[in-house]
Amino acid sequence: MKKLVLAVVILLFGFLIVYANLPVINYGYWGLPFILMVLTIFWILGSKQIYFTVDTHNNNNLSVNSRKGKASLWFLLLLIVYMALVPMVTSWGLFRHQSYRNLIGTVEKGADFSNHIAPISIEKIRVVDEPLAYLLGDKVLGAQPALGSQVDLGEFTIQKVNDGLYWVAPLVHSGFFKWNKNKAGTAGYVMVNATNERDVKLVQEVNGAEIRVKYQPQAYFQTNLHRHLYFNGYMTSGLTDFTFEVDDAGMPFWVVTRFVKRIGFYGDDAASVIVVNAQSGEINEYSIEDAPSWIDRIQPSNFIENQLNDWGEYVKGYWNFANEEKLQITEGLTLVYGEDNKSYWYTGLTSVGADEATVGFVLVDTRTKQTVWYKQSGATEYAAQNSAIGKVQEKGYTASLPIPYNINNIPTYVMTLKDKGGLVKMYAMVAIEDYTIVGVGNSLQETLMAYKNAFNMTGSKFNPQSDSQKEVLSTVVRRINSDIKNGNSFYYLTVDGSNNIFIGSTQISNELPVTCVGDSVVISYDNDTDVLIGMSSFKNKSLGKKN
Repeated sequence: MKKLVLAVVILLFGFLIVYANLPVINYGYWGLPFILMVLTIFWILGSKQIYFTVDTHNNNNLSVNSRKGKASLWFLLLLIVYMALVPMVTSWGLFRHQSYRNLIGTVEKGADFSNHIAPISIEKIRVVDEPLAYLLGDKVLGAQPALGSQVDLGEFTIQKVNDGLYWVAPLVHSGFFKWNKNKAGTAGYVMVNATNERDVKLVQEVNGAEIRVKYQPQAYFQTNLHRHLYFNGYMTSGLTDFTFEVDDAGMPFWVVTRFVKRIGFYGDDAASVIVVNAQSGEINEYSIEDAPSWIDRIQPSNFIENQLNDWGEYVKGYWNFANEEKLQITEGLTLVYGEDNKSYWYTGLTSVGADEATVGFVLVDTRTKQTVWYKQSGATEYAAQNSAIGKVQEKGYTASLPIPYNINNIPTYVMTLKDKGGLVKMYAMVAIEDYTIVGVGNSLQETLMAYKNAFNMTGSKFNPQSDSQKEVLSTVVRRINSDIKNGNSFYYLTVDGSNNIFIGSTQISNELPVTCVGDSVVISYDNDTDVLIGMSSFKNKSLGKKN
């Protein structure tokens, strides 16, 4: 009877552990065998199948009470062997190095950066990073004290919503008692425009219907997102990357990656994607190929980091103590957007042991995992940040995480420079291939001008295609005016045959300050899509003419 009671207690305890920790019941996962090992130890000790005795010589002896005790010991030993030896035999890089290297798939060699990242206009450059999004989100939440005392901001995720780029975060429960009072869910989510820090909004209804985020990681019992999935058919599946996304209509969902173990206990790899309605809890699973188009990310960033590092680590097999041709990623992964609104994980690649130089950079499709390596030297994100900070070192600013863009077919890091309060004060652009080419300014347009000036002074030696991208215009000045920014004079002019406004400084030409309306001029400029266009060169043909 005592053993029956003990068995019931242990089973109940085991259920509580499983309910709380949600271990994956499948080969290759540690959770379940560890729980079984703990429960077996409790059973052995509780049923007194094993005990110590003291003989006449005062030596301690371990005694086994029965055959069942021996069976329990063998089962415990089997669990220990399973957890200690099986992973080493099935997953050790010595035996499986080629499997680790191939896990990322085929790494294509890219020739033209612009094939992936299209040229972008100034107004579409991301100027709000995640820390700033939190500051702005907290501000809009603090404007409603009744709501702010009940909920917290969840994790922000960068995503495309229709044609806009936004940071989106759900409102989540701030504790058990707040959840208990509001089991219907939290009232909506916050959207921060990643290209305009003044565009921040709290979304609490869509098409006149109230939004409630009922299922979330911060909820309890069966409304906890992971537990909801676990007890609805996913006990045997690895689940990760619980990302809050909204569709193009603004309806909230959780996007969860289901993954499998490709190499014994390791080699985590995305297999499919699960979409959970944040309000109703409805679950739909899709293959990677058939996932809804509004889903931005299926491949978790940590999976791609590990797979890229393994691809670079095992380039010459397991035994490579000289680190010959070994590669590793630089500062981690950054989510960027390319042509056709596709999203990519971006990272630099550097030789093992290198500090500030890269041997190229990689773009990995966040849905399909298609990987392209652009093999060209350049600066790491850290080196680019230091170069930008060095331009304004007297101000004590810090640089945000650099985002790579295609600026006139020039791979360029764009970042914000922030004060100690985390507010954006200036902007910076740094050439990826040469971090000594830097432009900073109080606005993106001013920064672009400074960057182009710095780049043009190098003779465009880092952009052999730049000449074909230049437009040349021989025309007449209709209007011209000047403005002083940061001690530099900038000249704005309109000309016949164009609706654009052209801008330049004396770094472009000393003839700009003495140019008048009606002068004949020759302007060259990059083929931008912006209305305000920076000039690459300027020549006043009217100067020196005899009247």
